[in-house]
Amino acid sequence: MSQESAPQSPSVEFYFDPICPWCWMTSRWAAEVSAVRGFEIDWRPISLAILNEGQDHGAYGEAHFQGKRMGRVAIAVRDAHGGAKVGELYTALGERIHPGGRSDTDGIIAEALAEIGLPAELAAAADAEEHDDALRANTDHAMEIAGPDVGVPIISIDGVSFFGPVVTPAPTGEQALRLWDGIAAAASVPGFYELKRGRTRGPQF
Repeated sequence: MSQESAPQSPSVEFYFDPICPWCWMTSRWAAEVSAVRGFEIDWRPISLAILNEGQDHGAYGEAHFQGKRMGRVAIAVRDAHGGAKVGELYTALGERIHPGGRSDTDGIIAEALAEIGLPAELAAAADAEEHDDALRANTDHAMEIAGPDVGVPIISIDGVSFFGPVVTPAPTGEQALRLWDGIAAAASVPGFYELKRGRTRGPQF
């Protein structure tokens, strides 16, 4: 009797800015699929503030700045405690920002660190500009592998990277798995670049 080799787990990277609601919904979809399918996600913070340097941020200026501050904390957490904790931090931050509707960044950071069992001192990283080099490197790398002219979220599956998917609300259950399989199939086609339709709904958490 022949034996079939077990399917290999995909190598998945997810590039996020904690402040982006679209990124948040896509991340919840990806996290659910990873839990069901049994693969890990490498969560990598990037910065919309850095991505849009030199441009008018308009009404998003303060949000982008606060996203950058939280990204610095994520960099510090990764350096001190590893990538898995970055995913936990993102979840704890995002629950408060997006479905929670909060904007008190310092309180959110403090509570998120406490929730995932990390030292409160890491909150000081929010204003530590020495973390900007790593945040910029992540942002530049995300644009290099998925760009040009993209934003967040960015997902890389086995080295093939793309912007999106942009979804609202986040798919769950079988629908989540079907979407993942479709995205993975598209990513396996070397010449596939874009599929898009006009967005008619806002974020639904």
